[in-house]
Amino acid sequence: QVQLVESGGGLVQAGGSLRLSCAASGRIFNINTMGWYRQAPGKQRELVATITSGANTNYADSVKGRFTISRDNAKNTVYLQMNSLKPEDTAVYYCNANIRASIVPYSPKDYWGPGTQVTVSS
Repeated sequence: QVQLVESGGGLVQAGGSLRLSCAASGRIFNINTMGWYRQAPGKQRELVATITSGANTNYADSVKGRFTISRDNAKNTVYLQMNSLKPEDTAVYYCNANIRASIVPYSPKDYWGPGTQVTVSS
């Protein structure tokens, strides 16, 4: 029913910038918190940033001051502006959204996108 699709990943040199987008589609009544996670080879998936429906944000210490998360509720889309990229930012980035599909029943669920590769070269 609900699908999330990321876009904007790619290859960039250290110090460069990328802007990721994630659009949710399908049966959606309300979207609560949205966020970005990443997973590097051999590592566990980790939180990058989250943003609530009220636009409160939270960032991992490793990206604080460099990344900015935002959302467009009218478009059911969340963004991640990544500046001053470092090689250690290289990972598959996944979009996450907690979504209530209908007014009844009340059963919000977490959904994940398929991921987009971000590679930062030195």
